[in-house]
Amino acid sequence: DGRLEIAAVSGTSAGAMNAVALADGFVRGGVEGARKKLDDFWRAVASKGRFSPVQRMPWDVAWGNWSIENTPGYLFFDTMSRVFSPYVANPLGLNPLRDVVAKEIDFGNVRACKSMELFISATNVETGQLRVFSDGEIDLDTVMASACLPQLFRAVEIKGVPYWDGGYGGNPALFPFFKAAATEDVLLVQINPVVREGTPKSANEIQNRIDEITFNAGLLREFRSIAFVKELIAAGRLPHGEYRDIRMHRIDADEAFKDLSASSKVNAEWAFIAYLRDLGRSAASDWLEENYDAVGQRPTLDLSG
Repeated sequence: DGRLEIAAVSGTSAGAMNAVALADGFVRGGVEGARKKLDDFWRAVASKGRFSPVQRMPWDVAWGNWSIENTPGYLFFDTMSRVFSPYVANPLGLNPLRDVVAKEIDFGNVRACKSMELFISATNVETGQLRVFSDGEIDLDTVMASACLPQLFRAVEIKGVPYWDGGYGGNPALFPFFKAAATEDVLLVQINPVVREGTPKSANEIQNRIDEITFNAGLLREFRSIAFVKELIAAGRLPHGEYRDIRMHRIDADEAFKDLSASSKVNAEWAFIAYLRDLGRSAASDWLEENYDAVGQRPTLDLSG
């Protein structure tokens, strides 16, 4: 709403795509250019998704159900991904999303963006370590590596090193902010619920919760590290000038996301993308209403929870 400036962005998977679209658009036309490029990019994704065999059934549309776990197309591809690797099921290595990113994003603009620092994360398949690409390193391959789900796509090789989705190591990575950015306020936009009450019983529910726990694990470890550093700074055992006293904040929509299964992540329908956009705007507006005065003053996220 004009009151905050973005000094740096760290993104993984879809967040990486948002990050490069944001930077590309910002170079083209400032804040409004960034909004337009984000809108154009996701409309292009939705347009490509119209040809996908994985679509909601008519009754799902009628009932407002965004998840597609019980549709024939999803069940077929889910079963195939458990039986055949992408090296067998997709021998040509086709990825329609890569075509969209290549067409919509000007990586020259992304690398030329000096208004904000960018950090894109991917997981090194061989070592299991998180690799963070920044600024001049960011290109089509780094973004696709960050969004490479190994059940669906071949690993993306960068300089001979294979990479998978960055969510396995950091979702997103926060540690780049310890040394970068001209601010100690870090605002996390979280889409995977940390807490989901009750015990999952069905196979889909169990797999969904496993995915959430897996993709939140790296983030929770970083929370503990930030909390530990803050304690040492407060106790005078670490110099504040050399270590950042990070103030963590979080925007989430946990209640709404709890109704969405993992299958919704492959729903590229524009109506669903627009629903998520509007949900995010509402959550951001609510957060600003409640917490804007804390920015620059104190954290609003309890890292011990």
